[in-house]
Amino acid sequence: MTNITFLNPEFFWLFLLLPFAMGWYFFKRKEEKPTLKISSLQGFKTSQSVLSKLKPVLFAMRLLALSALIVAMARPRTVDVSNKRNTTNGIDIVIASDVSGSMLAKDLKPNRMEALKSVASDFVTARVNDRIGIVVYAAEAYTKTPVTSDKEVVLEAINSIQYDNVLQDGTGIGMGLATAVNRLKDSKAKSKVIILMTDGVNNAGFIEPVMASEIAAEFGIKVYTIGIGTNGNAMFPYAYAPNGGFLFKMMPVQIDEQLMKEIAKKTGGKYFRAQNNSNLESIYNEINKLEKTEVEELKFVNYDEKYRPLVWLAGLLLLIEIILRNTIFRSFI
Repeated sequence: MTNITFLNPEFFWLFLLLPFAMGWYFFKRKEEKPTLKISSLQGFKTSQSVLSKLKPVLFAMRLLALSALIVAMARPRTVDVSNKRNTTNGIDIVIASDVSGSMLAKDLKPNRMEALKSVASDFVTARVNDRIGIVVYAAEAYTKTPVTSDKEVVLEAINSIQYDNVLQDGTGIGMGLATAVNRLKDSKAKSKVIILMTDGVNNAGFIEPVMASEIAAEFGIKVYTIGIGTNGNAMFPYAYAPNGGFLFKMMPVQIDEQLMKEIAKKTGGKYFRAQNNSNLESIYNEINKLEKTEVEELKFVNYDEKYRPLVWLAGLLLLIEIILRNTIFRSFI
């Protein structure tokens, strides 16, 4: 009997009466036996019978019966609670991430791309009731994973983001935004959101970012824009090293903040600037708070009453006591 709760625990105070009942029995126990006064016991055997020694068992059975009744009145029961969650206002979200070479800059630790992947993974994990998709872009853009409720697929897509030669290097903000819009334009969700991240200026692609933002606004898609990079200079990759790695040097950070603000404003979103890891994390936390998913939670409570066996036990003990008192322990005097 685990996880037992009591509906009326105040009845346990009745246990305080049991010591008084035991005291009363102790002082009155001799009065239960009939007495016979005679002038002398000579000629009588004075050995005590076994039944007289066992008679206190009757009182013990009565105490156990009373204890069982007290616990039964306290209404012991187990409680099984089950929840059913219904998402009443789900959100479809596409994270559009810049994967150009500049994302390897080391002003965020260990670099911009790895910092982004870590924070984005936490964001996806927290959005348990929403569908999320991933779009990556450089000079071109493609969908890494479509909008899905399978968080494992999304997390795997985020963890596999890296700088490679699949996309031509450059920063096509319009291309990334347009691809993300294309993933959401047919969505039936109550709310549609794009989180657009870049660390540079639009210098590639054949779709203008402003035009892409206007298309997003027509489809009712809100765009939150994030500029990644510290103010001033940062260690940027500028060439390949002989070992296949990258060579870094200090270069000025250039982010078209005016463009990012305009995109956010046109779509009803908001612009953020992430200058370090903690700043980037707080931005995602703020977006998480801004875009709330309404969830209806139905709670089902099942009570399993446990007092019945105690009542049966008390009744059985009292019945046995009555039978014994009127048979084996019956007094004939």
